[in-house]
Amino acid sequence: MAVSRRRRLTVTAALAATVLTTGVTTGCAAVDKALDCVQTADTIADSVTQLQQAVENASDDPTQLDQSLADIEKNLDKIGDKTDNADVNKAVDSLGDAVQNVRTAVKNGDATPDVGPVTAAAGELTKVCTS
Repeated sequence: MAVSRRRRLTVTAALAATVLTTGVTTGCAAVDKALDCVQTADTIADSVTQLQQAVENASDDPTQLDQSLADIEKNLDKIGDKTDNADVNKAVDSLGDAVQNVRTAVKNGDATPDVGPVTAAAGELTKVCTS
C-alpha cells in the first residue's frame, strides 16, 4: 500500500513538473516573441527616421532613400516571420504597403515623396507591438 501511494505521488509530481515546465516554456516563448516585435519595431522606427532624412537629402544622395526603404522591408520580414498575431501582421502589411507606395512615387520621378503614411504605419506597428 505504501508503494502504491508513493508511486502515485511520484507520477503526480512528474505530471505537475511537466505541466509547469510547459507553461513556463510557452510563456517565455510568448515573451521572446513580444520582445522581438518591440526590438524590431524600434529598429523600424530608426529606419523611418533615416528615411525622412534621406527624403530631405535626396538631391545630395538618392541612394539613401532606397537603402532606407530596403532596411524597413528587411525588418518587416523579421517581424512577419516571428509572429502569428493578427494585429501585428496587419500593421506589418500596412507599413509594407506604405513603403511600396514611396518606392512607386520615387520610381515615377517624385524626388521628395510623402513619407507620412510610412511614419503613421510605423507608429501603428510600434503601438501593437507594445500593447
